[in-house]
Amino acid sequence: MTEREDIDDTLLEKALRIGGLKTREETVNQALREFIERREAEKLIAALGTVDFDEGYDYKAERNRRV
Repeated sequence: MTEREDIDDTLLEKALRIGGLKTREETVNQALREFIERREAEKLIAALGTVDFDEGYDYKAERNRRV
C-alpha cells in the first residue's frame, strides 16, 4: 500500500491503536461510519423542540379507538 500524503499519519496511527482494528482501511471506514452517525445524531438533537404538539391531543383515546 502506498503512503498517502493527504491523510495525517499521526492521527491514523493513533486511531489504529485506540480502535483496535487490524488495518488502516478498517480504521478509516469505522471512523467515517462514526462521523456520519454523530452528524446524523446532531441533526436529530437540533430538531428537538421544533415540532409543535397539540396540547389537547388525547393519545389514550386514540390508542383505545377501534378502527
